[in-house]
Amino acid sequence: MPDLQRRRRPGVAALVCGRRTKWLVVALWLIVFVVAAPLAQKLTDAQDNDAASWLPSSAESTQVLESSKDFRPEIITAIVVYAREGGLTVADRSRIAQDARELRTTHAHGVRGPQTQGPRFDRKASPSAAQIFVPITMGDDGWERLGPAVDSIRDVVGGSGGGLAVHVTGPGGISADSAEAFSGIDSTLLIAALGVVIVMLLITYRSPTLLLLPVIAVVAALFSAQALIYLLAAHAGLTVNGQSAGILTVLVFGAGTDYALLLVARYREELRRHEDRHEAMARALHRAGPAVLASSGTVVLGMLVLLVAEMNSTRGLGPVAAIGVAVALIAMLTLLPALLVIFGRWVFWPVVPHFGSAEPTEHGIWARTGQRLARRPRTVWAATALVLAALSLGLTQLNASGLSNADSFTGKPDSITGQEVQDRYFPAGSGDPLVVIASAGQEAPVRGAVAATPGVVRGSVGVPPGARPEADGRVILEATMTDPSDSDGAKDTVERVRDSVHAVPGAGAQVGGTTAALIDMDAATRHDNMLIIPLVLLVVLIILALLLRAAVAPLLLIATVVLSFAAALGISALAFRFVFDYAGEPTDFPLFVFVFLVALGIDYNIFLSTRIREEAVLQGTRAGVVAGLAATGAVITSAGLVLAGTFAALGTLPVVVFAEIGFAVALGVLLDTFVVRSVLVTSLFLDLGPRVWWPNRLAREDGSAGPEPESAAHEA
Repeated sequence: MPDLQRRRRPGVAALVCGRRTKWLVVALWLIVFVVAAPLAQKLTDAQDNDAASWLPSSAESTQVLESSKDFRPEIITAIVVYAREGGLTVADRSRIAQDARELRTTHAHGVRGPQTQGPRFDRKASPSAAQIFVPITMGDDGWERLGPAVDSIRDVVGGSGGGLAVHVTGPGGISADSAEAFSGIDSTLLIAALGVVIVMLLITYRSPTLLLLPVIAVVAALFSAQALIYLLAAHAGLTVNGQSAGILTVLVFGAGTDYALLLVARYREELRRHEDRHEAMARALHRAGPAVLASSGTVVLGMLVLLVAEMNSTRGLGPVAAIGVAVALIAMLTLLPALLVIFGRWVFWPVVPHFGSAEPTEHGIWARTGQRLARRPRTVWAATALVLAALSLGLTQLNASGLSNADSFTGKPDSITGQEVQDRYFPAGSGDPLVVIASAGQEAPVRGAVAATPGVVRGSVGVPPGARPEADGRVILEATMTDPSDSDGAKDTVERVRDSVHAVPGAGAQVGGTTAALIDMDAATRHDNMLIIPLVLLVVLIILALLLRAAVAPLLLIATVVLSFAAALGISALAFRFVFDYAGEPTDFPLFVFVFLVALGIDYNIFLSTRIREEAVLQGTRAGVVAGLAATGAVITSAGLVLAGTFAALGTLPVVVFAEIGFAVALGVLLDTFVVRSVLVTSLFLDLGPRVWWPNRLAREDGSAGPEPESAAHEA
């Protein structure tokens, strides 16, 4: 009999967990890890966080940004702001003048000292504030050296003292503080995610030895994914930025640990049925493999749908996330099984699954839950759906219209304080102008159209300092706006300027700058929302239909996930308004939350529904529902807690968008785990019975005598 079982063992499983080949698998992964680790450390250097890497490539603001390089190197302006209540003293003026002289001699990290402008004082008879404009050269490594450049400026001007407030703000100062916030991705986020995984695995397994193996596998997967993405970014043009790098870490830890939990749970079941641990692992891979593959395939394809996005940042996230999940899958189906077989049963200590021992899930809490739900399934699912629909009403509080600079940080860095000081004494758009590029032959009417536009500071239209007056028959102009560049008022001004200059015959004028970029990003995000959300739903529906070979069950599962998404977004919006006091959400917030919740949240429905189908082949649908919930309840709950915890780790970064995405996805995963999967889906399947498999023959032949276990597994 053992020989027969080995002959029937799937080829891939035999390769992964064979008596000799398991050592080869571990050796290959060791080589991969040694090669990948140094490359993974270079991923930060390969990140492209410049504006063009986020903007839509076809947007008007992106074209202006690229064309501006013909007139001068790409620069970003840092603004040093001085202020004293009651007016600047003679000593203050002397200090400010000395700082300006020193800044003009500074060249560190791309600071263009000789082009420093100022000081400029506010227009009061007795000035209370002054500002100095310090340009910083951007380039291929501009984002990386921006922080050191601003630090060098702060070293020159010193800090506040003696009643004189001194801050470094403007686009340069704010971007430097943003870069500092993102710098925690490589350390803080990694440590937080790893800590969550270790704690949750310890709680789940109650074994200090077993938890080490999934951790080893997931760390190997992360380093391998980062190395591969680095190579693609460095040599194949893949766009990686701080946002996608952070989400990559969370996805690999969360999804990888989920797959590990499912595999280990099935392996533990098979260890009770098979004395040979190699055979037990082969059976576990054979039985759990289709669900894990379908789950990961859903996430990978869902992420790849992002490739149709207009936003460069969104489009770049697709392959980055897909690669991370795919590598995590490979690690969990090769490295982890080999390690588990090598270490043997003792790794489960102190709760070792001995051959012939009873399976505890058959009479556990989830078995009892399924039996209770079976009494009144229709009442349960109707009440649950009604509650989730009511929670969805919180969507009325969602304000996904974008965040200002001041609202983008969970704290209040120096640059934001400086911006508030600057706005009190100077035109709010100082240092962050709108940019116009037009035909040189139409410079005069274009200049006049910009100057006459409401919202543009009088006398501010002109050629930028240090720029060439003409390039390839075109001219560049800048203008200061009366409103902050990230405000709705500034957006209205840019729209008016665009209407005015586009109407100038033969000018071929284009309007860019920070505010124009925000407008173009909002338009692209709205397009992406309308296109990507239906495509993701279609992809998931097709995968479920192919996996379950049915039409009704996939539609039910999709409907429950969408309802869960709406409820999670509604609760999150209420929390953001009345608990965390966030000003709003970025425009792409609903899209990211939807993609992650649908692609990841469907995992648990896949795990449950495939097990139900496997049991339904043997004992009928309604009995199979109870058996499937009993078998998967504990592992899916653990997986949901791990995934929610890893996404919640995004909150360790001082960036509002990460905190909001982490909170909403974590909440949605918990809803999927404890409400949608365990209550709503289970009761729906119990109520509909065999009809959920229509048009599959299971809808007609429910409650069969049951084929042999091996053929049942193949059927499922």
